Amino acid sequence: MEVQIRTRNVELKPRLRDHIEKKTGKLDRYLPNIVDAQIDLALERQKQGGERAVAQLTVRDRRGTILRAEDKSQADIFAAVDIVLDKMYRRIRSYKGKKQRHGGERYAELEPELAAAEPVPGEKPIEPDEEKAEVVRRKVVRVTPMTEEEAIEQMELLGHDFFIFLTKDSHEISVAYLREDGNYGILEPQID
Repeated sequence: MEVQIRTRNVELKPRLRDHIEKKTGKLDRYLPNIVDAQIDLALERQKQGGERAVAQLTVRDRRGTILRAEDKSQADIFAAVDIVLDKMYRRIRSYKGKKQRHGGERYAELEPELAAAEPVPGEKPIEPDEEKAEVVRRKVVRVTPMTEEEAIEQMELLGHDFFIFLTKDSHEISVAYLREDGNYGILEPQID
């Protein structure tokens, strides 16, 4: 597994690099076939003064599964890394639990690599009678060609935090969304 570390306003000292590599190196014991792990670290200035550490961890496996965890609540970068890894363990636990619930009796046969992986710390076995989440509503969305600005305006008018639209220039499906920091983002799907 390759671990990429990207930083913004953070000096990547050997002690921090070793801490990250040691912690992320254990992930493939719980989620097999991880192709790469990317951790983004940043220090952001807060409006009320001081700095906060931001850590985001993205893990991708051979099947194309992407798991992401983020923490913005700490002032210390080491604490942010530890918390984001704890969140990633919960994501892995949830992912494995869903696969186990959907596979039922045939879980070990359908997902041999996941079944053989070590349990995530704190993981409990899935009870067979646990309630499954299901799709309870399906909605058809009409997409109209528009610019990004028009899509954001429409999203605000609807009071949603995302909006699906057809780009006016390329006639491709895109999604405008409201980010946690109050800015906007655009998702442009790309087929692999």
